[in-house]
Amino acid sequence: MHCKITVLIIALLSAFACTQSEAPKPREQGDLARDYFTFANAEHFVTDHLILDLYVDFEAEQLRGTAKLNMRRVDEHATEIVLDTRDLTIESASFFSSAGRSIGADFRFGEHDKIMGTPLIVDVPRTIQADPEIALIITYRTSPNSTALQWLPAELTAGGEHPFLFSQSQAIHARSWIPLQDTPAIRITYQATISTPPELLAVMSANNDPDAERDGTYEFDMPQRIPSYLLALAVGNIYFAPIGEQTGVYSEPELLEASAFEFADTQAMLETAEAMFGPYQWGRYDLLILPPSFPYGGMENPRLSFLTPSLLAGDRSLVGVVAHELAHSWSGNLVTNATWRDGWLNEGWTSYLEMRLMEVIYGKERAAEENVLGYRELLLDFESVNPVMQALAPSLETGDPDDFQGTIHYHKGNLFLQYLENAIGRKAFDVFISKYFTDFAFGTITSEAFLDYLDENLLSVHGGTVTRAKAEQWLYKPGLPDDAVIPTSARLDEAAAMATAWSVGEVDLEDVPVSDWSPQGIVHFINSLDAGLTTEKLGKLDQALGLSTSRNAEICRTWFIQVAERQYRPAYAALEQYLRRYGRTRLVKPVYEALAKNGSDLQLAQRMFAGARGNYHPLTVASIETVFERALESASELRDES
Repeated sequence: MHCKITVLIIALLSAFACTQSEAPKPREQGDLARDYFTFANAEHFVTDHLILDLYVDFEAEQLRGTAKLNMRRVDEHATEIVLDTRDLTIESASFFSSAGRSIGADFRFGEHDKIMGTPLIVDVPRTIQADPEIALIITYRTSPNSTALQWLPAELTAGGEHPFLFSQSQAIHARSWIPLQDTPAIRITYQATISTPPELLAVMSANNDPDAERDGTYEFDMPQRIPSYLLALAVGNIYFAPIGEQTGVYSEPELLEASAFEFADTQAMLETAEAMFGPYQWGRYDLLILPPSFPYGGMENPRLSFLTPSLLAGDRSLVGVVAHELAHSWSGNLVTNATWRDGWLNEGWTSYLEMRLMEVIYGKERAAEENVLGYRELLLDFESVNPVMQALAPSLETGDPDDFQGTIHYHKGNLFLQYLENAIGRKAFDVFISKYFTDFAFGTITSEAFLDYLDENLLSVHGGTVTRAKAEQWLYKPGLPDDAVIPTSARLDEAAAMATAWSVGEVDLEDVPVSDWSPQGIVHFINSLDAGLTTEKLGKLDQALGLSTSRNAEICRTWFIQVAERQYRPAYAALEQYLRRYGRTRLVKPVYEALAKNGSDLQLAQRMFAGARGNYHPLTVASIETVFERALESASELRDES
């Protein structure tokens, strides 16, 4: 997907006149280690430290201020610095010399790309071209159309009295709120001064102070190196509640008590993760519960994971997302994919670690249920994702890194690592895990480097139990290898059997032991229902189980997909309310897709979307628009054939 937002970059006339130029020519095609989604000339200059000084203007819906990039010269002959931008107004550029003198710099923009944005090219003044280290200062402001920033009016927050701002930088959206080298291959430390309305609190992916005084000026420091996609900011009527010694939760006050209850196991998760994966190296681990329009289940911003309020089910049944974001503190945050084709090294590893955490904290059967549901999603992805992109590490030179594999890099990556564990043995595999995180701590890695490391430190050590060729099949081939370990769950098997039995009338609904099942069991039951159920039976099911009004967002998601696919119109009013209540892409996009594809409701889906889109993040809007575009194309093709 990509956000179809017009890029309006205005270069103000100043003493440093800007002229349009061509974008830097890409390096040689076919380089698997290259990040194809950045303009940055990291082979010439590399950023080591970022200093932000920004004012948060809710009325104008913009951030404005300065970004200072402390950079290290790599190529002694380089005379230009190329940064990534999208929707930024650049007002000036200047350098600080090693003698502390400010030197104005000429800058210009390269050719715009609809996915990558627009390169900002800054000329290095002749007087400092020999300096091994330089400081570049960019004065700029963001656009209300920034793909990273969502500005929420008060009425879209829990309290209804104060506006809210939050960022989402992954994958390549940091460039829409900061001019920088926006690639995971570069890790930086950062500091920030954020000025806000005095009644609001700012938090970042940095050292947040739970006792911070609300005075409108907030100072942050991130001493560990992070990739740019982990830069994060939120501002709102936010308060804090402690959970454990190192953990706590931030949210609007209306959600604080419920959030503290829902995520009460976070400290135990952290301590369990440390025992399993090695020391937690980020200081505190806190959670921020965002308004409903947050497009993801969670985002692993270091020290402060951003979470959707759709996880507040009231029974801690959806805390697997917290386990996932916490696990990213090792896989992704500590060891980072070097390019976006290597995303499975973040998400596949994290999905595997999540299952290990769930197994220890909530039991093997709970982990097995989560694994089975993930496997089902993987099979659905295989039906719709181009076989070329079903590889864990596909050749990725074009497209949008936000939407190139569905969830394949999560679930297939998890199964690959489970395959290795089963073949080698958990004890030996855990030794490998610990060594891997130690050897690559605070670094980046490609799939090929991982493969070499895996071969040297695990496969060769264990005498050909798994061959390199087998590992390469997982990384580079579509689908699953024939000897992949397919997850099973006795409880979900029971739920599926009951769904079949009830569908054909062998058992009555009151005899289905729903009260004994987890929410994951109910999800599997719904997904296993016979395709030919009558409207009457669907109505009885909805009434008996309260599916249309469930507090569990995953149950609602599963049910309303079925409602749309089956065209069960008595539930359409509840379906529309659901689409307005949640903004998480995972929850709403497949429901719109099911409506658009059922042969009758494309226009209805578009009308529902028109009424709800104001509640959605730009990333969610873009993904749903893509669904409608594809549905219209399919309808047009059918008309042409007829």
